[in-house]
Amino acid sequence: MTTAIAGLVAGAMSMAAGEFVSVYSQADTEKADLARERDELKNSPEAEHRELTAIYVRRGLDHRLADQVATQLMAHDALGAHARDELGISETLSARPLQAAMASAGSFAVGAAMPLAVVLLAPEQSLLYWIVATAIVFLALLGAAAAAVGGTPLFKSALRVAFWGSFAMAVTAGVGAMFGTAV
Repeated sequence: MTTAIAGLVAGAMSMAAGEFVSVYSQADTEKADLARERDELKNSPEAEHRELTAIYVRRGLDHRLADQVATQLMAHDALGAHARDELGISETLSARPLQAAMASAGSFAVGAAMPLAVVLLAPEQSLLYWIVATAIVFLALLGAAAAAVGGTPLFKSALRVAFWGSFAMAVTAGVGAMFGTAV
């Protein structure tokens, strides 16, 4: 049991660290993009105005209105307008490494707790079958839960998560068998 808990903690920490590093890299890229945009706004505001106008024209505004919108938005918050409309960066969608790491660790811990409960409750002689079967059921339930939260079709989402999770388990087991180890 202590090995299982250690594995759960190690897995959660691994997921958190990976997520933190990944999202931190994204945050660094966003900061670099904003610094570059700030510099462009300072050194060539006319070109940046034309660029923003062109973005609004591509979105369906006529050129005159797009020019007016670009002028007003740049007068209010030029960097914010370019960040949002040119770079796709907004305050609500900006990278948050610590938040992502905590969510990843929590998700892993919850997801790992379910199979661990099966290990504790299932008969030892058929443990492998119980783990595989319940893992697939848990994957389907998690896919359905995510669909319910996201407002997407439940069955399709549950099937997709169960299929790809099963595929990942099969590949992992196959690699383990190739190298003579259980993974």
